[in-house]
Amino acid sequence: MAYVGNGAGNRSSAVFSWQQLDSGTPSGRFGHSCSIVGDALVLFGGINDQGQRLNDTWIGQIICEESRRMKISWRLLEVGPHAPYPRGAHAACCVDDKFIVIHGGIGQSGSRLGDTWLLDLSNGLRSGIWHQIEDTEPLPLSRSGHTLTWIGGSRMVLFGGRGSEFDVLNDVWLLDINERYPKWKELKYDLSSVLGEMPFPRVGHSATLVLGGKILVYGGEDSQRRRKDDFWTLDLPALLQFESGSKKMTKRMWKKLRIDGQCPNYRSFHGACVDTSGCHVYIFGGMVDGLVHPAEASGLRFDGQLYQVDLVLHL
Repeated sequence: MAYVGNGAGNRSSAVFSWQQLDSGTPSGRFGHSCSIVGDALVLFGGINDQGQRLNDTWIGQIICEESRRMKISWRLLEVGPHAPYPRGAHAACCVDDKFIVIHGGIGQSGSRLGDTWLLDLSNGLRSGIWHQIEDTEPLPLSRSGHTLTWIGGSRMVLFGGRGSEFDVLNDVWLLDINERYPKWKELKYDLSSVLGEMPFPRVGHSATLVLGGKILVYGGEDSQRRRKDDFWTLDLPALLQFESGSKKMTKRMWKKLRIDGQCPNYRSFHGACVDTSGCHVYIFGGMVDGLVHPAEASGLRFDGQLYQVDLVLHL
């Protein structure tokens, strides 16, 4: 089942209308990834109602009809004999409408994974080929519930998540898939120089590339499953200068934002996306209030509100 909301990006419209789509085909699941590639969606993996981890890859072709109505036509993508191990709660991003990169997640045995895979879509979505990126030290710790955000070109940023010992993380890693042998690089910095100027460790947050070369990080939960409602920006020019050796940029990398208006409630494992202007972020759903007890439906409380967050530049 899928839904689409009309009215996004139209600041004169105070009402968003939801349309249920007859999407069919992919089985019900959670903890999957769904990335936009041109005018299509690429869905991978997830966990079904029986707790089984999946590793199927689907293409959802978005079809616009008259009267602004839409539908999605799904088909299983032919990827050949090699595919990532089944998983859910992994991180994924699309790179320049040509590749999907996934990292980590929760495998069949419930253990956290730390592998990185690339889906080559250069065949125009007619088929794809999965390639595992070779594990070359140093590597991010195995984790789930983290984010992977494309920042332009062939680079992406990994942030946060829950590690193998259920510890919650706030480390930052950079990956460039254009290199002959892509490898991860951790952006280590002296915590004493950024005390109070970086987000606390978290899992189940969102990380969205927005206008001005920044990643907007929102929400998530800590190791005690206390949910958050804070907004942070990670400045990419400062991050890349720091990566190239400029230690002076450390204090400019992270900034906590002041929020005006109605702030979304504390939440984790929500959805977030940005419109084409890069100025309006939409936050939907997630877990709110209460403690999370995966085996007890009564222990979970989900939210169905949609929030529009307008980014304002103060001169």
